[in-house]
Amino acid sequence: MTQSPTILVFDSGLGGLTVYREIAAARPDASFVYAADDAAFPYGGWTEPALSERVVSVIGGLIGQYEPDLVVIACNTASTLVLAELRRRFSIAFVGTVPAIKPACAVSRSRLVSVLGTEATVAREYTRTLIRDYGEGCAVTLVGARRLAPLAEAHLRGQPVDPRIVAEEIAPCFVEHRGQRTDTIVLACTHFPLLLDALGAARPWPVTFIDPAEAIARRVIDLIGPVAPDAAPGGAQIHFTSGAAPSAALAQSLADFGLQPMPESADSALL
Repeated sequence: MTQSPTILVFDSGLGGLTVYREIAAARPDASFVYAADDAAFPYGGWTEPALSERVVSVIGGLIGQYEPDLVVIACNTASTLVLAELRRRFSIAFVGTVPAIKPACAVSRSRLVSVLGTEATVAREYTRTLIRDYGEGCAVTLVGARRLAPLAEAHLRGQPVDPRIVAEEIAPCFVEHRGQRTDTIVLACTHFPLLLDALGAARPWPVTFIDPAEAIARRVIDLIGPVAPDAAPGGAQIHFTSGAAPSAALAQSLADFGLQPMPESADSALL
């Protein structure tokens, strides 16, 4: 695809901004729609059947409304649950976000790796299959963090990050065994890189945090191709499924990412 594409980036909330940022840097000519399913956030309280039905329905509505050339599911929970179903139902290309277990295990020297995700992501059989297939003999610790994604959302809305909560949530990631320590942590929720400074400050010893955003951007470019030399800059807007307007603090955070809210007439709530 050489012409400027329309790319839909979908997440349960605002964590996918970390993925959007990398894709937009690689294809600045594209027209982006970032869709935040804030009406259903957080996804952790949903049963799998109900969440699957919702995500497929909402994304179907977004596809009908915006007619994207490619959809990025910038959410580990949604990707591990419905990516196969979305590909079955719709003919356009989908790029998902799944825990980066393979690259993490490939770079770990201590062979102690932790996967820090939402409770839903670390509980899913999909994640355990990734460990079985790509663990490369590493001891992988699964850690479900209940409070980090809401904390990241609040941070974008101008609220301070509580370092005590961050330290408590990530503490189980740090394992010592037979003289070795965890040296690699997979950030298996796109919200978590928004807290990277706080995560780094809270770690009891140095570790490498694996953020999949760059790999996702590379996959998008594999599918749609690089930007044309003479392409004009594209645009980027955000769609909230609740239809709510962002606060002044959030609007400023979104502007820092290069995003503008949809005009009120075009941004109707979904479900």
